[in-house]
Amino acid sequence: MGINPADDAAVWKIDDSRSLVLTTDFFTPIVDEPYDYGAIAAANSLSDIYAMGATPLLALNIAAFPPALPAEILSQIVLGAAEKAREAGIVIAGGHTIQDQEPKFGLVVLGIIETSSLLKKSALQVGDEILITKPLGIGVTTTALKSGKASRENIDLAKKWMKMLNAGPSQISTRLGLKAATDVTGFSLLGHLWEMVSSSNLAAEINFDAIPFLESAYFYGNQWLFAGGAFNNRQFYEKEVVYIKNIDDVSKMLMFDPQTSGGLLIACPPDKLAAFHSEAQQLNIQYWKIGRIVEGNKIFIK
Repeated sequence: MGINPADDAAVWKIDDSRSLVLTTDFFTPIVDEPYDYGAIAAANSLSDIYAMGATPLLALNIAAFPPALPAEILSQIVLGAAEKAREAGIVIAGGHTIQDQEPKFGLVVLGIIETSSLLKKSALQVGDEILITKPLGIGVTTTALKSGKASRENIDLAKKWMKMLNAGPSQISTRLGLKAATDVTGFSLLGHLWEMVSSSNLAAEINFDAIPFLESAYFYGNQWLFAGGAFNNRQFYEKEVVYIKNIDDVSKMLMFDPQTSGGLLIACPPDKLAAFHSEAQQLNIQYWKIGRIVEGNKIFIK
């Protein structure tokens, strides 16, 4: 793949038809429950493998734990990750841990793919429909949790989405021969979409009313409970955005809201959309059509 433009994972060609895909990700606790933290960290680490269209093979734990952290908490973090890895059909074959005052946990993940099936950020085509597979609002909801202002119901729903693997949409995309995808994580919907359109030398039209949000997103957004990353994303990427529709400030911030273990952002040619829909229905996979790829060099919000 090279490093310019950057993609979601490293790709190493091993023979005439196959490539290895390698990634790593880890972060500090995003929820209070150790088991859920481990499961979310694992799902998030696997996501870049799925964003490339690859099948994961195995993983390694990468962790930093305070010496005083009770053993039962450590075991629950590792168990959450191991059971999420089992759901993905892989094993965690060891790893490495160091001591640190703030817990950090994630995975190194190795996958494999037929090289011709790679999903790339830079492979957009004019007319592609833009699909997203998870709602936005995870960042502002988990920030509300850190502020002690989030309800159990809202956090449980956010955790459900964060723990959901992106395997299904990835597999549909490769079966249908799609070419472009990424996952929506720390750089937000508009940040990751800009990575795709800029590396493809194209533009995107987004139908704001079609973007899915968690019910809690506006509740906490209206309290201005955004993480620092949301402001950084807006400062960095908003110069690439043209608001054709009148968008209020909270809605703008939600489009720059950093996501943890967010959904895939998939480009689907119009002639394959019906097949994608059919397969998604069969697998009970949700997705939303939020825009399309056009000529130009900006993101237009309509």
